[in-house]
Amino acid sequence: MLDDSVKRPQDVDWHPPAKTRCQDPVSPGNTEKLFADCADFESRRVLAGGTGAAVYACWLDGVVSGAAVAEQVLKPLTAPARFAALKKPAEVMAAIQGGGVYGPSMKKVTAMDELADAIAYGHCALVFDGAAFLFQVKTDQHRSVQEPTVEKSVKGGKDAFVEVLRVNTGLVRSRLHTPRLKLVQTTVGRKSRSLAAVMWLEGVAAPDLPERMLSRLEALDVDGVVLPDTLDSGLVDMPRSPFPQLIHTERPDKFASLLLQGRVGLVVEGIPVGFLAPAFLPEFLKTTEDAAQHYWAASVIRALRWVSLVLTLLLPAFYVAVATYHPEMLPTKLLLSVIESKQSVPFSTAAEILGLLISFELLQEAGLRLPNPVGQTVSIIGALIVGQSAVEAKVVSPIAVIVVAVAGIAGYTMPSQDMGAALRIFRFALVLAATFAGMFGIIMGAAALTWHLCSLESFGRPYMTPLSGGDGGSTSGTFIRHAPWKNVLRDPIINGGDIRRRK
Repeated sequence: MLDDSVKRPQDVDWHPPAKTRCQDPVSPGNTEKLFADCADFESRRVLAGGTGAAVYACWLDGVVSGAAVAEQVLKPLTAPARFAALKKPAEVMAAIQGGGVYGPSMKKVTAMDELADAIAYGHCALVFDGAAFLFQVKTDQHRSVQEPTVEKSVKGGKDAFVEVLRVNTGLVRSRLHTPRLKLVQTTVGRKSRSLAAVMWLEGVAAPDLPERMLSRLEALDVDGVVLPDTLDSGLVDMPRSPFPQLIHTERPDKFASLLLQGRVGLVVEGIPVGFLAPAFLPEFLKTTEDAAQHYWAASVIRALRWVSLVLTLLLPAFYVAVATYHPEMLPTKLLLSVIESKQSVPFSTAAEILGLLISFELLQEAGLRLPNPVGQTVSIIGALIVGQSAVEAKVVSPIAVIVVAVAGIAGYTMPSQDMGAALRIFRFALVLAATFAGMFGIIMGAAALTWHLCSLESFGRPYMTPLSGGDGGSTSGTFIRHAPWKNVLRDPIINGGDIRRRK
């Protein structure tokens, strides 16, 4: 069944993992041996001060900034006034550690695994026998911060996450100027060794949430983390469920606002998306723009999304059940219209709806995969021409086209694409249930879906919070937005003690 959970014995009491250290000593020869057959590896022998002890500078071309290496590392290292009189490597090492090389950050390592990781992450290393000094000179050639492309912003921030970890954490800190914003950095992926940062507000988030996130990251046994799905399937409680159990966002302002609610966040190097947990079903029907509008307007729009959820999920199945098994439920005039439109159609109602739903998915997929101008044209022209031609050829009835179109448009109102995809899957299932058992099939299918949702958990919290009751806060806030002066308390189920959001 879909509710099978993943056993996670390490969900609490997280501690930093013990690193497996390489047995080879730090030396220029071992460094070059480790990076053998790496064409972008650069190793340069430099005399300290021009006449002093030999130092090996090592870095990866393209990962570091060549100008920064020359200006911040090699130039001070070769300055005669600083190092010319130092003939022994120990003296040069002491001078470097004392500030002789003025890179922005410096770290001394004595293990080969730490040295290899640092060079791969964008450090320039000054390697001696027995120790190495690391200087952060990562290249700044990356995609600049741009406007969100998926989560459109009207009154909110105009910046979006990029693929660089430090840029993303800086975007969050630019909105939360407090030392209570904690950040623990770790690595995930045996081969990719991707940097990941877990962020939360101390006192606002429940203490077990960051521990659960860190322990699950530690237990994530994969080769690499280069796509979001690796985290989606590896961190959630029940990965077999199609419903999203992590909140995804490309907007730093939404990320920061959810941290203020008590959630724990995750950003990973190379992925321009932030992840937040725990995730509850009502959260996927809210947007950041709700807080930017008047609460009356936001309430109407939020309630409309819930109506759209019911329409996109149940409308096709309801039409199949009524037209096939329960025509007496329709008003007389509407029933006559349905009968008239069906007279020349050779297929059953269920076949019509299933065929149109599949055609709708094909058009949507074609629009996504083609280049933007071509994709939009194919989607619009394909829907108009194919739909009109099918009706004129009496292959499908007009009312079936209307039902599928309304259900599809209602599905597009979902702020979360992952939630929309899950609803489309169960929409097909409910149509099949209505085909075989009519309204009874819909009721049983809806009951099974409700049971599945109620059995889900996200980081130990019920997925249906606050609809499931308990300590999940106000239920009415799920469907409408309360006036700001009344929304003074955070959700107690994820709160860490600081429960008041405003006076």
